[in-house]
Amino acid sequence: MELGKQIKKYRDELELSQDLLAEKIYVSRQTISNWETGKTYPDINSLLRLSEVLDVSIDTLAKGDLEEMKEEIRQEDKHRFKKVSNIFSVLFVLAILTPIPLMHYLGNIGIGIWAALIVILCGFAFRVEKEKKRFDIQTYKEIVAFTEGKRMDEISKAKEEGKRPYQKFLLAAATALLTLGIAVLMLKVLK
Repeated sequence: MELGKQIKKYRDELELSQDLLAEKIYVSRQTISNWETGKTYPDINSLLRLSEVLDVSIDTLAKGDLEEMKEEIRQEDKHRFKKVSNIFSVLFVLAILTPIPLMHYLGNIGIGIWAALIVILCGFAFRVEKEKKRFDIQTYKEIVAFTEGKRMDEISKAKEEGKRPYQKFLLAAATALLTLGIAVLMLKVLK
C-alpha cells in the first residue's frame, strides 16, 4: 500500500515523530503506525487532516491507493446491503407465515407479537429502500449487478429504469393479493 509509505515519507521530511503527527490530527500514535505499515487506512476526516498537516494534496498522499480504497468502500457497501436485505427477507417470510399460528395459539398476545414483527419489518424495508436509492438500484437486475460488484452499461441501465413503473405496479398488485389471501385464511381459521 502506497499510502503508508507516503505518510512516512512526508512525516520524515517535516521531521515529525509519529506522536507529534498523531497529536496534530487527533489520533493515537498506534494509529499512525498502523497507517504507515499498511495495516489500516485513515478515514476521510483523518486523510483531510493528514493532507493539511503534511502540506500535500490528497491525490499526492493517496497516490495509487485511491482505487483500492474505493474498492474497499464498495465491498463494505455491498456487504451492508446484503445484510440488510437478508434480514428483511427473513422478517418478510416470518410476517407471512406466522400470523395464523400466533393468533391461533396465543390469541391477542400473538396479534401483538405479529404487530411488533410488522413494525420491525417496516423499519428494515425503509432501510433497504434507503440503500437502493443511495446506489440508484431498483430493479432485480440492477440489484443483482450491484451485489456482484458489476456495473450496468448505460443502455441496460436505461432499459431497467423504463421497467420500474411496471414493476412497482406489479409489486403493489402482488402485495394486495397476498394480503387478501392472508385475510381470507385468517377468517377461515377464526370461524
